[in-house]
Amino acid sequence: MDLFDKCLAFTRADETKARGVYPYFHAIEESEGPVVRIEGRKVIMAGSNNYLGLTAHPEVREAAIKAVERYGTGCSGSRYLTGTLDLHVELEARLANFFGKEDCLVYSTGFQTGQGIIPILVQRGEYVLSDKDNHASLVAGTLIAIGANTLVNGTDQPVVRYKHNDMNHMESVISKLPQDAPKLIVTDGVFSTSGEIVDLPTMVKVARSHNARILIDDAHSVGVIGTGGRGTASHFGLEKETDMTMGTFSKTFASLGGFVVGDRSVINFLKHHAPALIFSASPTPPSVAAALAALTVLEREPHLVDKLLRNARKMRAGFQSLGFRVGEHDTAVVSVIIGDTDKVLIMWRHLFDAGVFVNAFIRPGVPPGWEMLRTSYMATHEDEHLDKILEVFADVGKKLGVIA
Repeated sequence: MDLFDKCLAFTRADETKARGVYPYFHAIEESEGPVVRIEGRKVIMAGSNNYLGLTAHPEVREAAIKAVERYGTGCSGSRYLTGTLDLHVELEARLANFFGKEDCLVYSTGFQTGQGIIPILVQRGEYVLSDKDNHASLVAGTLIAIGANTLVNGTDQPVVRYKHNDMNHMESVISKLPQDAPKLIVTDGVFSTSGEIVDLPTMVKVARSHNARILIDDAHSVGVIGTGGRGTASHFGLEKETDMTMGTFSKTFASLGGFVVGDRSVINFLKHHAPALIFSASPTPPSVAAALAALTVLEREPHLVDKLLRNARKMRAGFQSLGFRVGEHDTAVVSVIIGDTDKVLIMWRHLFDAGVFVNAFIRPGVPPGWEMLRTSYMATHEDEHLDKILEVFADVGKKLGVIA
């Protein structure tokens, strides 16, 4: 058997393309925020995580351009050596202040942020508790923790997964671990597939009773929930009780990169021990400048968060009135659950042909029966966009028998 045999045997994507219902890797040729051009025609974007629409904001664009003019296109080194700019330092200080924490560390991508935290903090004899529906970036961080500990110490690092957002189950599994052993609970703040918000108040109570710290991934929370878009901890008024918050610049902050905020001693430890930081080229000047400008807009215009949630609430209520099954969580993600892979793919194609772009989520990315079309909204969507999306969903849903 050859190493590449598995590649030759993988035909699912080509078969889906042949049917004309392949929903992935469609190139965007032009973007104006709520409207993009794909395959030569304009469609309403209802699948972006550009929650406040800041990728098209003139201040954000101008900041990125000026950064290139001053610093060039890249840093050509890691943060640890020659890759730290005054822009990085400024962004870290601004984010720490925004979230009410002592310090912040910026990473090159959101995906590698979890890998630059979890396996660094959790070492031999310590435990990770992870929600079964956590984002792949958190899962990758826990897997690295297992692998690193096996390599260095010759034993598996215990990682315990608990049922999705089930604090009773989490308490039952954490109570079986040694009481005095250090523990880290990692979870999404807003779960990316469903838009559900973690039960942070109960999690805090369990954590404090069992010698555990909390790391919240607020990739889909910042700019969406909490006072002025400050995320999950702010949403529940638990900023002091939440030990660390991590996030990404690729959504609300209209850029690329990731960050974590927390106690100064913790950030300092990560800064000097995380391979994901030390051995990775630092975020580029335009990326950092764009994130800084987006943060400025968010701080100055918190009403954008209100507009975003009004849009999402309108769509959630609209889908429900049409007879669709949708998630009822008050975030920017509104998932329309279809429950059948073929129907999801076919419906995606009909929606796209009618001028609406959404995201198709099928197995194994979601459990059986939860195949869905995930829609997500921006503060820059206007009623004309939202009404058109509902109109198209109604027509396609009835045509395919998804709704009556």
